[in-house]
Amino acid sequence: MEEVKHQPVMPKEVLAYLNPQPGEVIVDGTIGLGGHAQLIATRLGPTGVLIGIDQDPAALTIARENLAFFSGKLVLFHDNFENIGSLLLKSFPQGVNGLLLDLGVSSLQLDRGERGFSYQQDAPLDMRMNPEQSLSAADVVNTFSREDLTDIIREYGEERWASRIAQFIVEQRRNKPLVTTGQLVEVIKAAIPAGARRTGPHPARRTFQAIRIAVNRELDVLTKGLHEGITALKPGGRIVVISFHSLEDRIVKKTFRQWAKACHCPPEFPICQCGGKPELKILTAHPVLPTTEESQRNPRSRSAKLRAASRLV
Repeated sequence: MEEVKHQPVMPKEVLAYLNPQPGEVIVDGTIGLGGHAQLIATRLGPTGVLIGIDQDPAALTIARENLAFFSGKLVLFHDNFENIGSLLLKSFPQGVNGLLLDLGVSSLQLDRGERGFSYQQDAPLDMRMNPEQSLSAADVVNTFSREDLTDIIREYGEERWASRIAQFIVEQRRNKPLVTTGQLVEVIKAAIPAGARRTGPHPARRTFQAIRIAVNRELDVLTKGLHEGITALKPGGRIVVISFHSLEDRIVKKTFRQWAKACHCPPEFPICQCGGKPELKILTAHPVLPTTEESQRNPRSRSAKLRAASRLV
């Protein structure tokens, strides 16, 4: 097995907010290579339970090896964290003490060019986090309408040139399908005016992000997974979420606020009729950001934002 190195983002902050204790049940809903999970495992001890979920079987294989030292109970699921409720219901109906979600694409997926996530390596247009799913980036690029491609690139990539990029993709695929990341990069570069390409990030970054999000339904998965994950927490249980772009962070912020809200009556009600109580306590008034030192040491952490909350009832 090749050695795969992974630097977990904001490790000290994750441990501080997740606060795993000996004997607790902690879920890493996006375990990846097990970077954060290894740190959590050292806190749980021989009576603790560590549950890992990931939709990438290659990542699970590496995570299992990296966690071989753990003397407690290790449970790994090849699944998507949006299904956390059904995964935990049978084995842990009493709930769990903590949940970590480290969102976005993993180091393994980015570093293995053949997976098609990177615009810096020429590879098949894939981008599937779960290689067993049917929809790939090639399907999105070659079969979605110009209107749908525009919406995806504009909404998920926040790309100002979304309409032109979608138009150029459609025109190019009339001649022959786009099947590699290199071909897509060239189309994107052709669509964006030269002046706009001279500054800022790589011209393909936003479009690649948008297509990846669409392929893996990342925002829909996040919304469902957050609600199921919070529901699975015991009273006093903690949830920590690390996001890497504004769309994810917005969903986390909104969801936490919904669960932390006492009254759920319609806005037109002059006084509360529901008698509701907050079910979540937000622990981070503002997102926690990586230190300057970490951003320099681990460039992938630069856009990270951490939010945390604890279950009240």
